[in-house]
Amino acid sequence: VQLVESGGGLVQAGGSLRLSCAASVRTFSNYDLGWFRQAPGKEREFVAAVTWTGGRTDYADSVKGRFTISRDNAKNTVFLRMNSLKPEDTAVYYCAADPRPKYSPSTATTTYEYWGQGTQVTVSS
Repeated sequence: VQLVESGGGLVQAGGSLRLSCAASVRTFSNYDLGWFRQAPGKEREFVAAVTWTGGRTDYADSVKGRFTISRDNAKNTVFLRMNSLKPEDTAVYYCAADPRPKYSPSTATTTYEYWGQGTQVTVSS
């Protein structure tokens, strides 16, 4: 499974970005998917996740109401729409795939077996 993120960049506080993650896998719809981020000097942290059907999602408290995760199984792609961005959202954002789909998506990094290379998001104040 290969995951390739795109859509990162530099944006002013209050702005928006949409991240995409394209997966090269035949059975994309069998995976739960997540977005994580890692700021310099900090551990990788959970941002958002979605189940294999797209029916259930979960978000970190810090992004609830601002970020939206979605997936398009026909295009093997998962998205992260980020609105009202803050300087503290600055990080490298990673998408990840969990090959054991669950009733609710996992928020733990250890659950996800496949990771993309990351895309930088920088929010200026």
